[in-house]
Amino acid sequence: MAGRQCYHCKQWIEHGEAHDCWTTTEGALTEDLSEDLQEAYARLRETAVEFGEQRIYASHHSIMFARTSCYFFVRPKKNFLEVCVFLGRAVKGPQVKRADRTSTSKVANMLRITHRDEVEAPITDWLREAYEWAEKKKTATKSVERKTKKA
Repeated sequence: MAGRQCYHCKQWIEHGEAHDCWTTTEGALTEDLSEDLQEAYARLRETAVEFGEQRIYASHHSIMFARTSCYFFVRPKKNFLEVCVFLGRAVKGPQVKRADRTSTSKVANMLRITHRDEVEAPITDWLREAYEWAEKKKTATKSVERKTKKA
């Protein structure tokens, strides 16, 4: 019987064979990292958990941190952690590799982390700001939706 090649992971899948290349875990994404990068990721995760209620999950090649929507994610690479922090503004600092406007209200700030000691201010401040901004944005959106429905 004929099979097919998965568009995402390029794996060959026989006809009728179950396949879900999107199913992954934090452990699977971080297991091959160097000790320094694993410690840096652990510190990022600990910092985020302290902020409050949220959902942390792996999706394809990234680990997402979300309230109602993702406020930052970590993409583990061989030599560094690529961290994308969503804020209402671009941030500046030596850790910031670029800032891309992703919508009229959101900027994706791309950071590069190579060691646990880098996970401190201002990075932790930006993460907290993103966590709080995500809630404010959600509240503002609901307010606009209510006003629109009344009109």
